[in-house]
Amino acid sequence: MSRIGFKPIALPAGVTLVLKDNVATVKGPKGEVSVHVPADVSVEVADGFAHVKPVAVANDEKIQSQENHGTTAANLRNAIHGVSEGWKKELVINGTGFRAAVKGKTLSMFLGYTNEVVVEPLGPFTKIVCLDETHVNVEGVDKQQVGQTAALIYDSHRPDVYANKGVHYVGQHLIKKIGKRAAATTAGAPAGAPAKK
Repeated sequence: MSRIGFKPIALPAGVTLVLKDNVATVKGPKGEVSVHVPADVSVEVADGFAHVKPVAVANDEKIQSQENHGTTAANLRNAIHGVSEGWKKELVINGTGFRAAVKGKTLSMFLGYTNEVVVEPLGPFTKIVCLDETHVNVEGVDKQQVGQTAALIYDSHRPDVYANKGVHYVGQHLIKKIGKRAAATTAGAPAGAPAKK
């Protein structure tokens, strides 16, 4: 049984949830998100809470039904959080001459390539904000769309393990390596002697 699925989901003030044709539409101050509800799961709203319950199915479909139960509850919880508080991903751009700017709704980045890299936000309620030329925020109501938009920006130029340049998430643990030449120079130096420059 899904422990996550049986936990009631609180609906904050100003957030509504309407179920129609196996689609739950969650609306709030920041926008709206649609969540697919499988046929083997039911959603009920009562006293300011959303209750997700599994529907009785055949034994050979029971495992899939339990998985759908927990997944649907998690998706609804993410949607409610998104329309009330929103989701955000923060990224940093490092590198000489590397910079970003928002043109309309799209993000234009210069990352050392011949041409600029352009990324468009996914979904109508997702937006890209440039705090400055090297700090980019992706904000929106749909957790999947926010994460996917941030992933497109991240994949434009992943962090270089040798040079301190590229795009990375704020708080991301970066693995850095010294170059082969520097490693060879350090390894060939006698004990106690300073490394050659």
